[in-house]
Amino acid sequence: MSTVQPLKPSRRSRLRRLATPFVVPPVFDFWAQRLHPTWSWERPLARVVAHAPAASNAVTLTLKPNRHWAGAQAGQHVNLTADIDGVRITRSYSLDAPVAADGRITVTVKGVDEGRMSRHLLAAARRGDVFDIGPAFGDLVLPAQVDGNWLFLAAGSGVTPLMALVRQLAGQGMPVPLTLVYWARTRAELCFVDELRALAARRAGFEVRFVLTREAATADDEAAGRIDAALLDTLVPDLATRQVFACGPGGFVATATGLVEDRVPLLRTEAFTPPPRPQTDDSGMVEVRLARSGRALQLPRGVPLLQALEAEGLKPKSGCRMGICNTCACGKSAGATRDLRTGAANTEATAALKLCISSAVSDLVLDL
Repeated sequence: MSTVQPLKPSRRSRLRRLATPFVVPPVFDFWAQRLHPTWSWERPLARVVAHAPAASNAVTLTLKPNRHWAGAQAGQHVNLTADIDGVRITRSYSLDAPVAADGRITVTVKGVDEGRMSRHLLAAARRGDVFDIGPAFGDLVLPAQVDGNWLFLAAGSGVTPLMALVRQLAGQGMPVPLTLVYWARTRAELCFVDELRALAARRAGFEVRFVLTREAATADDEAAGRIDAALLDTLVPDLATRQVFACGPGGFVATATGLVEDRVPLLRTEAFTPPPRPQTDDSGMVEVRLARSGRALQLPRGVPLLQALEAEGLKPKSGCRMGICNTCACGKSAGATRDLRTGAANTEATAALKLCISSAVSDLVLDL
């Protein structure tokens, strides 16, 4: 009985090059996906293979990307795109574990009020659903050589990329001492609790502390209170020796940075919401001309350009909405803008900007 042998990569590549001039990718994808939901000519797609609750108002999705996705490092994010009620929506999510040997990835998603994508993933997503998946991005990754004492500070959904790093280190036998301090409002909102406690019980060099901001501590590995100098000194008395990664909402990350940046040998941070905006006197309206479409719009100063353009019915490409993924980056050929994270104005006539973290200071011409 004969069997069909898979094409060798070199032969497959050769056939692909020969066929490329004759293939219309969207047409190929349409028919190929009648045979398998993630078959495509060149489009990275990922199929949901598992969907499980992770905590109160949170779910873990296991995804199997197709061969067009290039992979990721632990600690990075990906953009997922879904069609929701006829609208394509893209949002960024952190991998919560290293990419598995078979290529599967997991993301843990917390529901966000008015967040159409997160609500869809929690309530409507099912096994077999297919998403577009973007290339990995983000710098919250471990160095090639890991040594010294480490401290991870996580708040809310900020635990997901740090959990990926914990799992990466656990897979290496936990080669360095590591403490994870993880804040949540309530005990029910904590993710990965059983796994983290089991790991701490097995590995003498790993410690986890759960910190609650709206409930009292009742277990030995729990504490209560918001992040401040006194609490950090109590939980991590050797803070000055630690290499620190911090991830969470913008306000949490800003506070953590102020508390530790002058005391530790290394600090790397990532915020999943913008930090509090610096106070500026931007007010009033400006004219924003869109060079490609020829439209002229009156948009408010002091508002993210992405938000202002969406309010006018436009749908620029976007992803993380916090200045990391570059999906909303576009060119500016005239005018001044302000970086809403720092308050700094950019008056260069020609420059690239990120719509999600930039506001108009003067009349603008954008490459849209």
